[in-house]
Amino acid sequence: MKILEIEELAKKIQILKFKGKKIVLCHGCFDLMHIGHIKYFQASKKMGDILIVTVTPDIYVDKGPGRPVFNQDLRAESIAALECVDYVAVNKWPTAEETLRLLRPDIYIKGQEFEKLEDKTGKIQKEYEIIKEIGAEIRFTHEIVFSSTKLINEYLK
Repeated sequence: MKILEIEELAKKIQILKFKGKKIVLCHGCFDLMHIGHIKYFQASKKMGDILIVTVTPDIYVDKGPGRPVFNQDLRAESIAALECVDYVAVNKWPTAEETLRLLRPDIYIKGQEFEKLEDKTGKIQKEYEIIKEIGAEIRFTHEIVFSSTKLINEYLK
C-alpha cells in the first residue's frame, strides 16, 4: 500500500533509513494534477532512493473559495498512482513544518520558484529553518512550472 497514515509513514521511513535508503520528501496541495507536478516528482525521485509525497489536508488549503477542487483522498490517490512515487500521506498540519520534524527526510525538495527561499506566505522560510534543525538538505527541481490555481481560474471556471 502506497498511501499511509503519517505516523505509520514515519515508522516506515525509520526502517528504510536504517537500511541505508536516502529519503526524499515533496509536500504541497497538488489540487489539480498536471504535467508540472509529474515532472517535479520524477526529478525529485532521481535525488534519492525513496520518494515520499505529503499532501496538505483539505481544511488547510488556502488557495481561495471552492478549493481544493479535489479532496485530500483523491489528491493522495492520484499521486500514489504515479510510478515514481513510493509513499503518500495526508499531512495533519497547516504547513510542512511538523511533517518535516516527524518524517525527518534526508532531502526536502521544492520547485525552482522557491529557490530564493521566498514566498508570500512565509512558509518556505519556516520550512528551511526546520530543514537545518533536523540536519536535512533542501534541493530544488528545475522543471516546467504550472500553477494549479492559474489553470483552474483560466480554464476550468
